Amino acid sequence: MENTIADIVRLEKEFRSCQKVLTAIGDETRMHILFIMLNGPCGGQRVVDIAAKTNLSRPAVSHHMQILKDAALVKARKEGTYIYYYLEPQPDQIEKLICLFQDIQKIMSNAPDRSGEM
Repeated sequence: MENTIADIVRLEKEFRSCQKVLTAIGDETRMHILFIMLNGPCGGQRVVDIAAKTNLSRPAVSHHMQILKDAALVKARKEGTYIYYYLEPQPDQIEKLICLFQDIQKIMSNAPDRSGEM
């Protein structure tokens, strides 16, 4: 069974809906920050704390945290003058990624064999 144009259009739409998350987690520095956060306290960490565990400046960490927030992977809470960032991926973002990869798998299984010799 071959893929239809509708399958490809749907896959493109799914990629676009996951673009922020894929961009956020596709960066090596942000991946490192996510692992720091996973190993940190549940209550969150300040930018200065994360910066101390990396080779990044506070402004650089703030920039990466904003990208992670925009991707709905991280949230922030304020305590006085301090801002604590903590992991809290939105469930719909995770579901979108799961659907995307399931559809990629399905479409690839229906794709014609391209392994023939040239």
